[in-house]
Amino acid sequence: MSHNVLLEIGLEEMPANVITQSRIQLMQRIEKFLTENRLAFGEVNSYATPRRLAVLIHDVAEKQKDEEVTAKGPAKKIALDDNGEWTKAAQGFVRGQGLRTEDIYLKEIKGIEYVHVDKFVPGKKAMDILVNLSEVITAMTFPVSMHWANYSLKYIRPIHWIAALADDQVIPFKVLDIETSNTSRGHRFLGTDVEFKDALDYENALREEFVIASNEERSAMIVEQINTLAAEHQWTVPMDDDLLEEVTNIVEYPTAFYGTFDEAYLSLPNEVLITSMKDHQRYFYVMNEENNLMSYFISVRNGNAEHIENVAKGNEKVLVARLDDANFFFEEDKKLTIENCLEKLKSVTFHEKVGSMFNKMQRVGLFAEVIGKQIGLAEQELTDLKRAAAIYKFDLVTNMVDEFPELQGIMGEKYALLFGENEAVAHAIREHYQPISSEGELPTSDIGAILAIADKLDSVMSLFAAGVIPTGSNDPFGLRRQAYGMIRIIVDKQWTFHIRTIWSTILSHLEGNATLMLDRFKETDAEALSFIKGRVRQLLNGLQLNHDVIDAALDSTQDDIIQVIETAQVLAKESTTEDFKPTIEAISRALNLASKANEGTVIKPERFETTSEKNLYDNVLLLKDHYAGLTIAEKYTALADLAPIINAFFDENMVMAEDSEIRDNRLSILRQIADFTLSFASLDKLVIK
Repeated sequence: MSHNVLLEIGLEEMPANVITQSRIQLMQRIEKFLTENRLAFGEVNSYATPRRLAVLIHDVAEKQKDEEVTAKGPAKKIALDDNGEWTKAAQGFVRGQGLRTEDIYLKEIKGIEYVHVDKFVPGKKAMDILVNLSEVITAMTFPVSMHWANYSLKYIRPIHWIAALADDQVIPFKVLDIETSNTSRGHRFLGTDVEFKDALDYENALREEFVIASNEERSAMIVEQINTLAAEHQWTVPMDDDLLEEVTNIVEYPTAFYGTFDEAYLSLPNEVLITSMKDHQRYFYVMNEENNLMSYFISVRNGNAEHIENVAKGNEKVLVARLDDANFFFEEDKKLTIENCLEKLKSVTFHEKVGSMFNKMQRVGLFAEVIGKQIGLAEQELTDLKRAAAIYKFDLVTNMVDEFPELQGIMGEKYALLFGENEAVAHAIREHYQPISSEGELPTSDIGAILAIADKLDSVMSLFAAGVIPTGSNDPFGLRRQAYGMIRIIVDKQWTFHIRTIWSTILSHLEGNATLMLDRFKETDAEALSFIKGRVRQLLNGLQLNHDVIDAALDSTQDDIIQVIETAQVLAKESTTEDFKPTIEAISRALNLASKANEGTVIKPERFETTSEKNLYDNVLLLKDHYAGLTIAEKYTALADLAPIINAFFDENMVMAEDSEIRDNRLSILRQIADFTLSFASLDKLVIK
């Protein structure tokens, strides 16, 4: 007979942003606990509200599975004495297994015989295992934890109750001074304590006390209620998934309602209105059939519909106060000029060791110019890029961005247009922040993309120069995200981007300008560029390529980011072909000996002794003439075509000949092959067993 098992952890209100991941974590830990304890189980349902994390596990086996276990003991030389009698070591081993020396047999492992015994391990009853669920609870981890009372346990919020049932029986255990029971708590204001008849009673019993335990059900209720309001008033309500998840996680019994505000506020930029409603108040904004914002909002109450009109009025007052502030800031900002803002930026510190935000813009302007010319922007585009780079941070000192930091860049675009800048410049100001998350939206315009790359490249290089280098999980300036964002933009645009060449050009332009940190850049540029290359590894890992393939591509002398990525993809594809292993073996053999070649040795064809030697040399010369113009796939094919010629060379020639000229000839040919190969990939990194 199987059991249905319920575990609910009752807490003080948790932050909405940790609830989903905590719910999933508890479910996964429960599944792992049951699996490791050999308790078979069926479907697992997970639940979470602001005040609880819970799982309901169906069909948990009545007892553990029985096991036939083989136990390995000491080696034969320790287990048997000179008379062939079992030693105390062997006797102690079997005694510990609950068996006798008669049960011992010897089994060889890697040439050495060891004592072994087979034993039957009967499964324990489920209830004897489930009392250890306390370990699952205390093992939970959270982004932020707290102590309370005099307890040493750290948790997301203080624990107030634990419900634990196997069918209708309480699973007895304690966490701190909290004993398990069959009771829970209903809605904080509408409900009372709840007593579960059995584990399957969980959702229905809570529902009677105004708690919808299922996240999916609460979310569906919210969507249905919003859609009903929208249909009644002929509104369009964009359903933001992140906002929906957050609202779902802050209510236990959802009731949607709408409020309104003065149409005069619609003169504010849409982004200001949406940020005020969505980000600050967790409201859903409303649009008409023409996709224009309307002076309404929809919110969700944690409770029923009683006195909902008063709730709506209270929310309206809160929103209007925020919109009043926004309107004041907007009007004040209109009185500014970009030049005023740029002057203020001179006193805004980017980093104490790096300088002001104005200094950063100076560097980024130079970075952007170098990259823009490398990419091949037209003259007008370079002009627009130069202007954008000269002003792109000006909105940081506006009133609106000071009040709404999430609007930086967005208000920069709005104000730039308002102050007479052209659309290309204004749009680049907005786009330079992108992507704002690892997988966020990328810039669409070339000017915006280059400005974004230049800004992120400067952040990485200048902060490395200042000694602010990410370690472990410590990355206060988000340099990993910024470097990864650079890589994603380059890949999205498919731009030829020789990172080391571009950086060398930038350094040459910095000569003679002490304010732009040339000396510091030179001290740390190798480490910073290696860090950027590490973000290429991150992208390749996301493509689920083998680590040896990634290592081979990254350890090449190639520094064009697109070609490094393409090389890894070509190697991954070719690794499944029949001739891959012999190709890599032949090339790797050449690479191993090439390091012995003397630098600058001139090959003397007149000293060739064999046909295979001359044939390899001729093919290397032929490859040298057109190798640079080949695609990545063609480069691999060329090396693969060279492999049998290399094998023939090794079969007929002793590379390390006694005659130094002959030896140098042969090593130098291999050195040229190595140069070709390493500009493609470090093929000796590949695992070809």
